[in-house]
Amino acid sequence: MIGKKGGRGTMAAFELTPSTLTLAFTGWERLGALRTDPVIPWADVADVEVVADPWAILAGLRVGTGLPWVILLGTMLRAGGPDVVAVYRRAPAVVVTLRPGARWQRLIATVPDPEAEVARIRAGLATC
Repeated sequence: MIGKKGGRGTMAAFELTPSTLTLAFTGWERLGALRTDPVIPWADVADVEVVADPWAILAGLRVGTGLPWVILLGTMLRAGGPDVVAVYRRAPAVVVTLRPGARWQRLIATVPDPEAEVARIRAGLATC
């Protein structure tokens, strides 16, 4: 793996390989999200950014676990395409927007250092 975050902590992390980007849930998150880790080919990644308030962009029917402004794990089914989410509290989140035709529209995750994570994903995208 190129750029795997050290160890699986208590929250989802982005894992980068030469050919894919994965939003890797912890075991408890998989249970709460009712899903496995989404694995995305780099060709499907359109953009990545930090969003200060991820709750403002979340919409749709939730499949998974949610308590507003506390936790949201799972898939949000919406008209533009489903989002895979792992959002905690009112912290900024990384939003990976995927190209039309991809299985999901966005991956949205709260991570400890979102600015550094965006830079790491952009570097991975640039090498592909």
